[in-house]
Amino acid sequence: MPPDSVQFVVCDVDGTLTDGTIQVDTRGEETKSFSVVDGLGIALLLRAGIDVAFLSARPSAVVERRARELGVERCWTGVAQKRPHLERVLEERAIDARNVCYVGDDLNDIACLRFVGFPVAVADARPEVRACAEYTTTARGGHGAVRELAELVLNARGLWKELLETFS
Repeated sequence: MPPDSVQFVVCDVDGTLTDGTIQVDTRGEETKSFSVVDGLGIALLLRAGIDVAFLSARPSAVVERRARELGVERCWTGVAQKRPHLERVLEERAIDARNVCYVGDDLNDIACLRFVGFPVAVADARPEVRACAEYTTTARGGHGAVRELAELVLNARGLWKELLETFS
């Protein structure tokens, strides 16, 4: 499927929206680093009317907070079986999987990548994941990969120039 059909972008988190590193401080609190570049890409998708969701196998209050900050209303953490969850969500919302982009990096993303119309792997994804992708970003996870995807989709849909004008 070409990226101009994308209506819904679902992002894995660890290794996709982050570099896959998890820091734990002396109190046992988890922290992660998110790229502001990816954040703006997500905001632009949302502004263009393209829905965005986060789907993570790990439970994480940090991820839920980042989703709220960005205005991402659909944030699912602690989802061990990602594809059945995604299938239920699409069925409930009457969204055709052919109009969905899933972006991931690791083995537990393969089932979702094989299910959607526009599967995307980040540059540093596992080779098995890249083999399932229709597009592989040049940017690594947590370092602008989701922004790159956002620009690709927005350009393909003819929305990029219009969105750029909102900044001038």
